[in-house]
Amino acid sequence: MSPLTITIRDAPTGPILEITGDLDYETAQDLRQAIDRLILARGQLLVLDLAGLQFCDSSGISLLLAARNLAVEAGADTALAAVPANTARILGIVGLDQVFACYPDTQAATTAHPPTTVIADTTPRGTGSRADKVER
Repeated sequence: MSPLTITIRDAPTGPILEITGDLDYETAQDLRQAIDRLILARGQLLVLDLAGLQFCDSSGISLLLAARNLAVEAGADTALAAVPANTARILGIVGLDQVFACYPDTQAATTAHPPTTVIADTTPRGTGSRADKVER
């Protein structure tokens, strides 16, 4: 059993979570806490780098979905990078390969999603417009 390590780093597109080791029922709480601490802005990309993931059970899959749900609520996107073959197989079996954008590495994921700039909306309040706009 490999201990779970989660490293969070920033990229121009948004946060990257590097997840290494075994992601299972016993270690899932660590990832849950890291996800709960994330602050995402509209238009950002949350990349979950799984290059060092050695094992992932259903608890881990649930947390990948929790990360995606957090991103959706914030108006951000999610991508998986360097998904190991055994985890990719599970994602395919349950249909989550159709839910997550998957890339061979973090560079490919961040390149596919250009950085965003949030600009203020100058439209007066109460006109039914959004409070923020995103330029890509």
